[in-house]
Amino acid sequence: MPEQIDKQQRELTKIIERYTSQDGVHPTSIPSLFLIRESIIAEPISRVNEPSFCIIVQGEKEVWLGEECFRYGPGHYIVASVDLPVTGQVIKASSDSPYLALKLEFTSSEILEVLSDKDLPSGQKKNAKRAMFTSKAEPSLLDAACRLACLLDNQKHIPILAPLFKKEILYWVLEGPHGETLEQMALEGSNSIRIRNVIEHIIHHYEKSFRIEELAKIANMSVASLHRHFKEVTAMSPIQFQKQLRLQEAKRLLLAESSDVADVAFRVGYESQSQFSREYSRMFGYSPRADINRLREN
Repeated sequence: MPEQIDKQQRELTKIIERYTSQDGVHPTSIPSLFLIRESIIAEPISRVNEPSFCIIVQGEKEVWLGEECFRYGPGHYIVASVDLPVTGQVIKASSDSPYLALKLEFTSSEILEVLSDKDLPSGQKKNAKRAMFTSKAEPSLLDAACRLACLLDNQKHIPILAPLFKKEILYWVLEGPHGETLEQMALEGSNSIRIRNVIEHIIHHYEKSFRIEELAKIANMSVASLHRHFKEVTAMSPIQFQKQLRLQEAKRLLLAESSDVADVAFRVGYESQSQFSREYSRMFGYSPRADINRLREN
């Protein structure tokens, strides 16, 4: 078994190296498939992680969700089953041995399609669980990932075979130790889907204030149940979740568009610039102006 896994990882490594001559996240001709290469240990990156499966074949990475840290390396994968504000950093990489990974984005309807083919009995809705998890990749999962990536070498087969191999990857994740977490995010009426609806609302209206009672109504839960299930799924309270979104977007705006701290604070929903600066410094370790100047110099 270990020899088979090593062989599969070497095959994936060769494919990723072949299609990533430079560092960065590289889209491919296969829809929703990305290849990632990093040869240096760079700054942590804060972003909203969309529903996705990512497997590492070389190097190591840490991903922070709230106060919870997920660390994974070769032969392990990480799954986010909903949109989540995270901070990630490659912690092991070099020019001789770069960090290499394959990322596959998916939708809840694609999960539901697999579940339908599995003929899942109805009524198996369970308590919400953490929407991010890591696990060791089994040979069956690695084999499907290899076959998907190999289509890049013979692209005429992509339209027919890529959807089948993607479906197989999702099937093996669902069959894995955390498959129930992914399953619950697709079952209509489950607590996980109710929390997903709240997450989507906050993401689309992150700059606006909300009352917790409004979110509870969206979830069709009591306020207490909403708090409990939301924290179980995201490792954060709704307010903390919104704050992460606001500060991530503020950093992006400051770096890309504007150096006016007061203007950016207002655009992401803060009424007080001093509160914005305090919370920005707490999250990123620097004041907004110092952080942006530092990043631009680097």
